[in-house]
Amino acid sequence: MRSRAALSRFTSLLFLLSLPPVFSSSRPQWILQRVPVVLPKQTETRPVPHFLSPARLDVSSPCDPECHKRAPRPSYWDLRQILAYETLHSDGQLTETAIGIYGFNPSSDSSPAYSSGSSGKAERSHVRRKRQIFGHDGRFSIAGQNFLLKYPFSVAVKLSTGCSGTLVGDRHVLTAAHCVHDGKNYVKGAQKLRVGFLKPKHRDTQPSYFYVPSNFTNHVEGASYTPPINDKMKFQWIRARRTHVPKGWIKGNANDIGMDYDYALLELKKPHKRRHMKLGVSPPAQKLPGRRVHFSGYDNDRPGELVYRFCRAGEETSDLLYQHCDAKPGASGSGVYARMWDGRHRRWERKVIGVFSGHQWVERQGASQEFNVAVRITPLKYAQICYWIKGNFVDCREG
Repeated sequence: MRSRAALSRFTSLLFLLSLPPVFSSSRPQWILQRVPVVLPKQTETRPVPHFLSPARLDVSSPCDPECHKRAPRPSYWDLRQILAYETLHSDGQLTETAIGIYGFNPSSDSSPAYSSGSSGKAERSHVRRKRQIFGHDGRFSIAGQNFLLKYPFSVAVKLSTGCSGTLVGDRHVLTAAHCVHDGKNYVKGAQKLRVGFLKPKHRDTQPSYFYVPSNFTNHVEGASYTPPINDKMKFQWIRARRTHVPKGWIKGNANDIGMDYDYALLELKKPHKRRHMKLGVSPPAQKLPGRRVHFSGYDNDRPGELVYRFCRAGEETSDLLYQHCDAKPGASGSGVYARMWDGRHRRWERKVIGVFSGHQWVERQGASQEFNVAVRITPLKYAQICYWIKGNFVDCREG
């Protein structure tokens, strides 16, 4: 019965995602823009962390969307403190690096290249209470090695602290800062952090096939899908060499502005040899195809399964994107992505535009309200993360 229900749900997913995308006038495009330069200046050694607290797979904050919108815009000097960062090395050494910012106008929009035609008003999303699954569970478990090992699902990885992450370089993983740091100190397991890649247990598996439309998940390349009955998968783990966390997260202690900087980058000890997903500056929600966002992660209620979902984006601030994608703890840290037309290379391209932070609970007039929140990749965050990956600013001037 369970396999029959799973097949029915998968058939429904194929139908939904085989529908052609509807565009109001022209196809949505990635707009390349010059981004600021974020350069490291001096690095100092810090005391060795304690690694005592377990990682929290959810995040709470007293600041709701309106609270974030009312917050004062950080000055140039504020941003230098916020974007300074700590680096945790695999030997336990901790360093702090000051940064300089060049070519940035603090009064500019978060994504100026997309500002044309924007109404400037965020769409109000209905607030649901005390839920992680909003009504019908809209998540889909992706199974079968011929699909799990295919892009874009193959870029999703699992962290040994219980979170998810996304491959954004040959040996780099983007995740949420709270997966490795609780706002006060590094969590238990952060020093010996490992990243897990799903791989088949047996190479001689002889799966049966059926055809998946070429526009699955909005035009995933045509592939044969293996039902989740026969294929056995396991995690292969790679150790992290170093972990970068912005001081905006640590300084904010997951409150107010800290939530805006809930991202971290892991550098692995060896290349993972998989295709990774490019970074992109987050466009306004109304510029996204169908106003949709997508992400895949390892939700805790489905052990060992990769779970994919998509949903409509709701309210947004310059740093945060609110939505009601169904998710459970364990999915936090997943890369939120969109698929738009790349005019320069004349092809459709997926790019990571945010990091799923998790469920945010807010107490408002004695009532608990819940939002799903993703941290948007702004031009400054793009410049910082890109430098961490590339090691130079020349390759990071256009996002």
